[in-house]
Amino acid sequence: MKNIDIKNLVCPHVLSMQAYSSARMEYEGKEGVFLDANENSLGSVTDEVHNRYPDPLQSDLKNEIAALENIAANQIFLGNGSDECINVLIQCFCVSGKDKVVILPPTFSMYEHAAHVMNIGITEVFLKDETFQLNVDEILTQSKDNAVKIIFICSPNNPTGNLMNEQAIETVLNSFNGLVVIDEAYQDFAGNKSWVTRLNEFENLVVINTFSKAWGMADARLGMLFANKEIIQYLNIIKMPYNVTQHTINLALEALNKLDVKNQFINELLSGRKWLENQMKEIKFIYKIYPSDANFILFKVEDANALYKYLLSKKVIVRNRDKAPLLKGCLRVSVGTAAENSKFIEALKEYTA
Repeated sequence: MKNIDIKNLVCPHVLSMQAYSSARMEYEGKEGVFLDANENSLGSVTDEVHNRYPDPLQSDLKNEIAALENIAANQIFLGNGSDECINVLIQCFCVSGKDKVVILPPTFSMYEHAAHVMNIGITEVFLKDETFQLNVDEILTQSKDNAVKIIFICSPNNPTGNLMNEQAIETVLNSFNGLVVIDEAYQDFAGNKSWVTRLNEFENLVVINTFSKAWGMADARLGMLFANKEIIQYLNIIKMPYNVTQHTINLALEALNKLDVKNQFINELLSGRKWLENQMKEIKFIYKIYPSDANFILFKVEDANALYKYLLSKKVIVRNRDKAPLLKGCLRVSVGTAAENSKFIEALKEYTA
């Protein structure tokens, strides 16, 4: 394992901080007369009871996820969606107005947004044209800048849909002395091994995943971050005390007991993706369908804006990626239900380019 001093990467002010001490952290028991947190002891105005603060460290849920992922619970951070996971990483490891992150357009826009909000510099290294694979040499050249603290890699990548080459990611991990964040939001649809299985090989590896995609729980807002325990300890210092609600915790615990349903969803979505790809190959004005390892398909046409407006008129909403780097003429369509997929294809067949 490559040795990296994580402490040297942490923002100096974070090193001097202590985690917010909430009532539920000072007393960890589950039984007793709770008069410590100024809650409404009478209950809630709703039928469901929500009057008690949740476990700030989500211990029960982390234990279940740890068992599923075959890692330790202290290697897990849970956030209000993956967005919070991205935010706390930047807050913890990047000094505002001084440090930088590397992003790899076209990619998930939240990395850029979070960096902008916190006044962090952004270095863009574009993916290779058409293949959308990592430009490793340029990434390593740009990451020699001592101000670069984090490299964000989305794999499978949003919006292009492809997995990044494993050897290329290994090269970046072994060569860069900062954090390498692999966002695996769509990994369940790819069939590859998660990078979570390799956490113990790389001290600087951080993996992000979510309950929003394969688990079908986008409105619960639950993101997962996996890393070595030292990184997790620092993230727990700066996070808000009750960042995940008890309602969300309960929903996730229920979901973890329905792994068979999740796997059924994955299989159905993969079948839907294959059907869409086969149908789209017959549409003459679509001149490129990019290979997908996700639950969506990126495709190219002559006039993406015109097709997008036409589909809107048919109440079929897709994502116009025409203005994104390297994606001129491209639209992204999510795999829907069988009925939704059919309506999309019918609309395409009726379109006059």
